[in-house]
Amino acid sequence: MRKEECFYLGKIVKKFSFKGEVLVKLDTDEPELYENLESVFIAHGNNLVPFFIEQSSLQKSNLLRLKLEEVDTEADADALMKSELYLPLEFLPKLTGNQFYYHEIIGFTIEDQNYGIVGTITGVNDTTSQALFEIDRDGKEILIPVNDKFIIEIDRNNKKIIVNTPEGLIDLYL
Repeated sequence: MRKEECFYLGKIVKKFSFKGEVLVKLDTDEPELYENLESVFIAHGNNLVPFFIEQSSLQKSNLLRLKLEEVDTEADADALMKSELYLPLEFLPKLTGNQFYYHEIIGFTIEDQNYGIVGTITGVNDTTSQALFEIDRDGKEILIPVNDKFIIEIDRNNKKIIVNTPEGLIDLYL
């Protein structure tokens, strides 16, 4: 399994017991969806290593307590500290309407109601305080905030996102 075929679930942040249990900080708004998993992939270098889950339970808001097979001591758990957890993309719940996963809109066309075709989405930059659509228009990069107020429609059938951006935003890049 490759990282490109998976989504980031969370990170091991703490040991929970002397029996190798760990706490995972989940990167989700719906932690209860991941309470009864059978297995996860843990990033080890450039590889994803499958681990079977013996037991799991939610702790507090978005912490998942895991007992992994063959992780039986504090030393075993220490070796996994700060590791990232992944699941195959097919485990993601299907979204409808104007909700979307960043990975699914790569290659979509962005069309502004006033401006017309803006370009093709090449990525989403979520490292800033406001996530940004990264759009290629004939070799020029255009950045549009991923903002519910701007997004009018997600047309999955035609791979198009229709937006209504503030006047002049797109012109800044051209």
